[in-house]
Amino acid sequence: MADIISLGIDTGGTYTDAVLFSASRGVIAKAKALTTRHDLSEGISGAADAALAAAKIDSREIRLVSLSTTLATNALVEGQGQRAALVMIGFGEEDLARDGLGEAAKSGPVVFLPGGHDVHGRETPLQTEALEQVLPQLAQEVSAFAVAGYFAVRNPSHELRVRDLIVEKTGLPVTCSHELSSKLGGPRRALTTLLNARLVGMIGRLVGACESYLASRNIAAPLMVVRGDGALISASEARLRPIETILSGPAASLAGAQFLTGLDSAVVSDIGGTTTDVAILENGRPKLDPDGALVGGHRTMVEAVAMRTYGLGGDSEVRIDLSGLVARIELGPRRVLPLSLIGHRFPEIVIPALEKQLGSVHAQRHEGLFAIRTGLPDSMAAGLSAQEAALYARITLEPQPLTQLLTAAPQKSALDRLAARGLAHICGITPSDALHVQGRQGQWNAAAARLGLDLAARQKGGNGKPIGDSAEDLAARIVQRLTRQSSHAILEACLTDDGETGIEPAKSRAIARALDRQPGVVRFSLALDRPLIGLGASAPVYYPAIAEELSAPAVIPDHADVANAIGAVAGQIRETVTVFVTSPEEGIFLLNGSGETLRFVSEAEALDAARARAMEHARALAARSGLSEPHVEIEEEADAAEIEGKRKLVEARVRAVASGRPRVAD
Repeated sequence: MADIISLGIDTGGTYTDAVLFSASRGVIAKAKALTTRHDLSEGISGAADAALAAAKIDSREIRLVSLSTTLATNALVEGQGQRAALVMIGFGEEDLARDGLGEAAKSGPVVFLPGGHDVHGRETPLQTEALEQVLPQLAQEVSAFAVAGYFAVRNPSHELRVRDLIVEKTGLPVTCSHELSSKLGGPRRALTTLLNARLVGMIGRLVGACESYLASRNIAAPLMVVRGDGALISASEARLRPIETILSGPAASLAGAQFLTGLDSAVVSDIGGTTTDVAILENGRPKLDPDGALVGGHRTMVEAVAMRTYGLGGDSEVRIDLSGLVARIELGPRRVLPLSLIGHRFPEIVIPALEKQLGSVHAQRHEGLFAIRTGLPDSMAAGLSAQEAALYARITLEPQPLTQLLTAAPQKSALDRLAARGLAHICGITPSDALHVQGRQGQWNAAAARLGLDLAARQKGGNGKPIGDSAEDLAARIVQRLTRQSSHAILEACLTDDGETGIEPAKSRAIARALDRQPGVVRFSLALDRPLIGLGASAPVYYPAIAEELSAPAVIPDHADVANAIGAVAGQIRETVTVFVTSPEEGIFLLNGSGETLRFVSEAEALDAARARAMEHARALAARSGLSEPHVEIEEEADAAEIEGKRKLVEARVRAVASGRPRVAD
């Protein structure tokens, strides 16, 4: 059998990784390049070309390409994404108070329309006049639409009519809630749909960048994308359902961790530039979250690994609280560009600016901070306020010191909002800079890192003393803080898995005493019951100390720096379709979901039709993702009541799962 070579690519917040892999030889070659958010193809080509050069193989030998990413996860953690309008059919304003929908919808307009269906798929007439009146204005203010209809999973016809209207009038992308989940719970389904709409542009650019690279290198292999549950979908499906790629990178890293270590039981913690992802391996498989993926405080309806994602990474913002007698250091959740990185890219700008600030007798507001445009298309800046637009116009593709850029206090809030929209980067000190000062990282500009930490160290706390004796002193405290916050994150994830949801490790004095090994009449200690697998480029630096705090064996495998890319090529396609049979009255059975509502007078006939529809739709979805002959399994659940000695069907759920390995290029 011919050796099938696959290319795995993982696009993270800071680095893009590429791995050439085959089942017979394992990892053939690997490489990294900086993720270039203004043009993602640069990072992809840099990493993939370097891996191809190291392997000395012809790009045309690649038979399958699989992509994982943390971009969607990072965007939700950081509150980023394009501006989207939410259209609610059959809902009222009071529904915004449920499931965090109102908080998520604050950044964009919401339109309420009469309509929707009941639990049996019967309709309330749809009225679209209110939407038609505002569509011309919305087309200028937003980049995408989300449409959620009342009980649309039972009858999606109103969502489809509204989608067609929006596309006809605006040409903008539209996400319908029934396309993302078959579960009941309208507000949470609307939340998931809104988040999906915000991510369409970002994931579309990523897929497009990867497709452009493959075409330029004559790679004719199918392109797959890792979903949040570890399964693969085609690139075309990922464009339509980008929300399914949240936790894509972490899901791929779990598959990579299991492959690299052979461990069936472990805690896996993956530290990247923006986030730390923690999950549990049990019996050789990652645990899935039965309630849907929780990312950035949003509980979605996306089936994904039971992964806890924290805004903590090598590029986390170092926040220094000077209000107390002793300054406190906290990291994240926002990602900023490290000074060492922008000092590496723009030494002629960054180094003199930092030296000038350090030479000043008096500390200035915002010293050590810069701003730079991300390079996104101007269309992504739709809906900016006058103040935001004026500031955005002054930010360039080269870093500018905030001491010069910001001339009034309110402008800092405007800059924060631009950063949240992904239109600008804020640059400042990070744990990566601390490691450069310590000499434990050296790929960027250590001089810029040292100048930034010198500036931060001279700040004075409530006791009137500088918060650090030197850059080295502050660097050690930043690294210690990352170790402790990582321990808290891992403990929180593990305690949640154990069902202990009321314990907050960061606020528990008992846990602090245990981690600090403090003596006392009552001795507190804690330990994980399994090894801690550390993943990420900086895993060898951080995880030995973290594992020691948690009294767990540390396992940092070879290729831990590219585990996501390895896991990306190890997955399968898996598509799930659920249809429903309900009985609204004696002797009547309605089939709902994945098509028009059908009426039967026999329960057996309704269930047979449900099985046939679920299997047909699952096969069709699998085919769209490149799986022509899937293995299909049927699962059934039924809720029934006993009324006067007779069985009364309440609801039956018929689920079809189509799975298999994606086809490879000839």
